[in-house]
Amino acid sequence: MALTKSAVKLDDLDIRILNALQHNSAVSNLELAQQVHASPPTCLRRVRRLTEAGIIEKQVAILNPEKLGNSLTAICEITLNTQTEQVFAAFEQQMHKETRVLQCYRVSPGPDFILVVQVEDMPAYHALAHRLFTEQGNIRNVRTFFSVHRSKFNTHSLL
Repeated sequence: MALTKSAVKLDDLDIRILNALQHNSAVSNLELAQQVHASPPTCLRRVRRLTEAGIIEKQVAILNPEKLGNSLTAICEITLNTQTEQVFAAFEQQMHKETRVLQCYRVSPGPDFILVVQVEDMPAYHALAHRLFTEQGNIRNVRTFFSVHRSKFNTHSLL
């Protein structure tokens, strides 16, 4: 049975390709074809179609933050004073520019945004929080949780 996602019908081969790429997108087309039991030209066409359709947004390398000196992960709940589409869009645009903000989610109910932030240490977090939150005139509340242990981290969910 085919799934429909963004007006693209995904068959079993598409799903096998997507699952394999979510596990390791650095595989060669030949290796991918072998993993999903398809011919290399078929695999290449499928990946191109899935990319053009926006199902595959991008392929990235996942770095180890601790080996790069960024050992503090903060999850921040942000509530704004004003909740309009323009204010939300401006906040999101500012977060997109900030390299230490890895993820930004507009959520409901509760706070307006959840941020996942990666920094070197607590002083670096304080400096970032002051710049991003304290100096902002439209921040009503910031509540931050600090990760003490990461037990699971995935960038994918299998289809």
